[in-house]
Amino acid sequence: MKLRSSIIIAACAAALAAAPAWAQFKPTKPVEFIVHTGPGGGADVLARFISQVFEKENLAPVRFQVSNRDGGGGLRAMAYVAEKKGDTHAIAVFTGNWLTNPLTRAEAKYTIKDMTPVVRLVLEPALIAVKADAPHKTLKDFIDEAKAKPKTLKQSGGSITSRDNVVRQLLMKATGADWAYISFPGGGERIAALLGGHVNMMVVEPQEAGEHIKAGNMRVIAQVSDKRLAGFPNVPTIQEAGFNIPNVEQVRGIVMPTGVAPDVIAYYEDLFQRLTKTATWRKYLDDQQFQDGYMKSAELAKYFDVFTDQMRDILTEAGAKVVR
Repeated sequence: MKLRSSIIIAACAAALAAAPAWAQFKPTKPVEFIVHTGPGGGADVLARFISQVFEKENLAPVRFQVSNRDGGGGLRAMAYVAEKKGDTHAIAVFTGNWLTNPLTRAEAKYTIKDMTPVVRLVLEPALIAVKADAPHKTLKDFIDEAKAKPKTLKQSGGSITSRDNVVRQLLMKATGADWAYISFPGGGERIAALLGGHVNMMVVEPQEAGEHIKAGNMRVIAQVSDKRLAGFPNVPTIQEAGFNIPNVEQVRGIVMPTGVAPDVIAYYEDLFQRLTKTATWRKYLDDQQFQDGYMKSAELAKYFDVFTDQMRDILTEAGAKVVR
């Protein structure tokens, strides 16, 4: 009997050793899913969709509740995440803003290095859009008017280091045109400003603008992408439109506070990997015209360094004052 018990104990130990690391941790209460935008912003839309898929596909034992911490161009959300050190039930959607904002804002208390990388999910192209009844049929039309009437036209966007404004700065530097930039805290407000005629143009992700484009409320005049998207085969990229500026990449993924054990990171890494393998997620990427950018935690940590260096160069070229 003693020998039999020893064999059973040894077998159990071996099974536990062979089990995946993430099996050691599972969330036991709702997970706070933090985003830096208000309702309707790109990060908010993505987080809510992911939460729905987790529930629909029964991928997690608890609910993921979206928590909007907008303000400060993402700095408020970043501080909120960084100060939740050790919290195993908090994750956040990061975007390129989380890497670029601290580069130009001395008041930023934290950088992406003060968080734990979990996964990169998508790379997002963007659209340059005007109101459907605007006189600008092409990006050249908009640039020409901005050159003829400096500071008259307006663009809605996010923070000053967001892709929206970086694209603007690069275009103005390349062409000599000049137009105003009005910052709004949420994607819904940015779109409302354009549709209400309060601004003349915006750089917007396909997922944010999709319904308005289908309804005929917006006209897409250029694409911020390496190649034309399948949904807009007749709309040129910025480079095809004749403007030789760098393509500004938008990235979205997941981070969480520091001070969490490796098995916690492994659990969330595995959870999101399982998400990316669902048919629902694959259809979502196709519908939103996103690129699959899945990357695991260790690789993502290296990517943060590379992306930050690239954006530091682009921001410097665009004329921004870099402080880090």
